[in-house]
Amino acid sequence: MEITKNGSQKSVQGPEDWFTGSVRIDPLFGQKENVTKGAASLVTFEPGARTAWHTHPAGQTLIVESGLGWVQKEGGPIEEIRPGDIVWFAPNEKHWHGASPEKAMSHIAVQEEVDGEVVTWMEKVSDEQYSK
Repeated sequence: MEITKNGSQKSVQGPEDWFTGSVRIDPLFGQKENVTKGAASLVTFEPGARTAWHTHPAGQTLIVESGLGWVQKEGGPIEEIRPGDIVWFAPNEKHWHGASPEKAMSHIAVQEEVDGEVVTWMEKVSDEQYSK
């Protein structure tokens, strides 16, 4: 058994290359070498903040904890997400997620490694794409 105490892992700012706006990432659990391939973080987006377009080789699950957010897969409409909603993106499905323009949003993001890869970051979501 292993207990990770609250406060033992520092919050970090979401890197500008991967996010637009103010984003905080709080690690929850990471991979255990040669045991598990999954990891999760609590990600908090201030109003208007969002990820860049990206994919995950094993897909990604989002569990919305608070606020009001938006998600979009390539070619699809922007969808609204609220606390209690669970979003699953299929492996290699190009997508983005973030807060709505007027309200912050927090979600738990869960993903797994495949052949040493967890995420492939792409271009940023433009203001025009975000405002549609």
